[in-house]
Amino acid sequence: MTHMRNVVRSLALPLLVAAALCPSCMLHAQSTYQVINQWKIGGDGFWDYMAVDPAAHRLYITHGMKVDVVDTNSGKVVGQVTGLHGIHGVALDPDGKLGYISDGGGNAVVVFDRSNLSTVATIPAGTNPDAILYEPATHTVWAFNGRSHDATVIDTSTRKVVATIALPGKPEFAQADGKGNVYGNIEDKNEIVHLDAHTKKLVDTWPIGCESPSGLSLDNDQHRLFSVCDGKKMAITDAETGKQLGTAAIGDGPDAAAFDARNKVAFASCGEGVLSVVNAAESGYNTVQNVETQRGARTMAYDPENDRIYLVTAQFGPRPAATAENPHPRPALVPGSFTVIVVGRK
Repeated sequence: MTHMRNVVRSLALPLLVAAALCPSCMLHAQSTYQVINQWKIGGDGFWDYMAVDPAAHRLYITHGMKVDVVDTNSGKVVGQVTGLHGIHGVALDPDGKLGYISDGGGNAVVVFDRSNLSTVATIPAGTNPDAILYEPATHTVWAFNGRSHDATVIDTSTRKVVATIALPGKPEFAQADGKGNVYGNIEDKNEIVHLDAHTKKLVDTWPIGCESPSGLSLDNDQHRLFSVCDGKKMAITDAETGKQLGTAAIGDGPDAAAFDARNKVAFASCGEGVLSVVNAAESGYNTVQNVETQRGARTMAYDPENDRIYLVTAQFGPRPAATAENPHPRPALVPGSFTVIVVGRK
């Protein structure tokens, strides 16, 4: 037995040394992501952000004029929130009771009951609310309005707007650290804003080293922000100082970012049809994998409970000819082809 223990120790020691000297090498060896499932959802219309409820095993997908609610165990649609006007995002309260939808076409935030998916309130916001989040330190919901360039802050106990905060440009995705700090990408200025949820004021504006930042994720332990941008770049920012820490190479056409705190990797979902995986455990921010997904799969949600990434896309038909009124037309969608792509590690 002593001999066997010595053999085990002799085998384990090089692995421990390798992990200490090159954690990214160990990460790469252990973290091969791949598409493990696809769920055909169907239905018409384009899509935007998603939100996952790990405890309830539900995925909320903004899809045209409704929210599709998918059971992440079965991959089946279990319900819908309807009566909406062109939606962008969903925020969930930590109590498991209510959800909040940024209804861009209705210039409102719609509150719904997660037990039966019924609408319980409609709260006026700014023009075209897009990204939306729940801020736990102040029990507020923040809707970032793409056309009026401001943020609407809603008290969840009264369901009343308690502040409207002017922003320096067009907001995209945002994150909260749970301590009262809110961060958001400003797409047309290539900046991140830092907002104080307690005072409901803009604290700082930080330039970042990439163009048109859209998706944003947060490493709360190391205070790092990950902005996905045009030009196949992810910018990494210190969330305490605003200092630029580096960039990572990602796929083309990203729109969402996510962060896995357990494995210290950042994700970028890219419209060209790849999910980029970036090692956030080291300052080099090396891209360790580009997982082939499907064209158009540029938004996602990360489920920390089962270490799964959910992306959505559809099959596309030919792109219409450009016109003066619509110089960048979207291609037509193949009816019934809307699909959730599930990425994980085996």
